[in-house]
Amino acid sequence: MYAVIRAGGKQYRVAPGDVIRIEKLGTNGQVEFPVVALSSEDGQIGHQGDARVVGQVVEQGRGAKVIVFHYKRKKQYKKLRGHRQAFTAVRITEIASNGQSFKAPELPAKEAKPKKVRAVESETETLEAKASTAKKKPARKKTAQKAAKEK
Repeated sequence: MYAVIRAGGKQYRVAPGDVIRIEKLGTNGQVEFPVVALSSEDGQIGHQGDARVVGQVVEQGRGAKVIVFHYKRKKQYKKLRGHRQAFTAVRITEIASNGQSFKAPELPAKEAKPKKVRAVESETETLEAKASTAKKKPARKKTAQKAAKEK
């Protein structure tokens, strides 16, 4: 099942679980979108008045930089501007219509990696091993000028 929604002056085709980047929203948490069209399981596409699409805000940020360069030849006219469009990433959690609800599967919670605990004994062993394998640097040779000064 999928739906066509309107957000930020554009239309997006979404299904439960999709993550879309839309124009920046001022809200965090859940967002409900107006539905333009809806597809059912049997392939019928149409508009249903009671349909709703709910999404969860994942992140907010700014897109890649777009360079705008104006130039007129032979006129010494150059203008350089950059632009980064603000966006909101939204994960579609539910599409509901006619008493049916299609929900996205829950994302597994990220498990924090356990911090490594160093034993004091292992540190001393590694330091001893490094000290025993360290080589002495060979003595530097004296240059001809220094040898002549010493004589």
